[in-house]
Amino acid sequence: MSSKKIALVTGANKGIGFETARQLAAKGITVLLGARDEKRGLEAAETLKKEGLDVQFLQLDVNDPASQDNAAKFIADKFGKLDILINNAGVARDFQVPASKGTAEQWRETFETNLFSLISLTQKLLPLVKKSDAGAIVNLSSSLGSLALNSDPNSSLGAQSAGTAYNASKAALNMFTVHMANELKDTPIKVNAAHPGWVKTDMGGEAAPLGVEEGAKTSVWLATLPKDGPTGGYFFNGEALPW
Repeated sequence: MSSKKIALVTGANKGIGFETARQLAAKGITVLLGARDEKRGLEAAETLKKEGLDVQFLQLDVNDPASQDNAAKFIADKFGKLDILINNAGVARDFQVPASKGTAEQWRETFETNLFSLISLTQKLLPLVKKSDAGAIVNLSSSLGSLALNSDPNSSLGAQSAGTAYNASKAALNMFTVHMANELKDTPIKVNAAHPGWVKTDMGGEAAPLGVEEGAKTSVWLATLPKDGPTGGYFFNGEALPW
């Protein structure tokens, strides 16, 4: 079993996931850069290797059960454990679409990636996380998943009704996070939800105020918490968000 910490970041060939992989590896952690596209994943890993970082590509299509199984087997065979799982991969299919116009197809595709596949992957990798001395599971949520903020007419979220499927998928992910944390409360594993902020990425767009360096910080913080750190929480930049 590896003496170094081992981390897997899904959807890590670009954007927040890529920067999260970089920041974790800069802390001396071996990072598996999970990506669906082999060419892009290999190129991303090579970029970080050239920076002297211990990063390797792991082919992982989170929506493909066989790909999930292969990833779990690879980690088990090579490392014997997984210290950090960052469920970063996600999609947004209905931004700017009002609640009355979102299609069933948009809802299904959004939930398949943002929730169902994430749950399946987490369950398959949990036995490996349980072999860590201090495991961490970080689910990339969003403030858009906050029921409190969405229902508050004085918040920017409460004033709009677009992107309902995406917001709902993150609210459901928050519930999964809480229940996983409750289930694992008597173990060394911490399970938390991270809001990265509004970040300049393909999903966030150029109008976003934050760069990827800032966007990765919350995930990296939650992935490297001390033993007395929080679990079952919902955070942005070290501050708890309202559910």
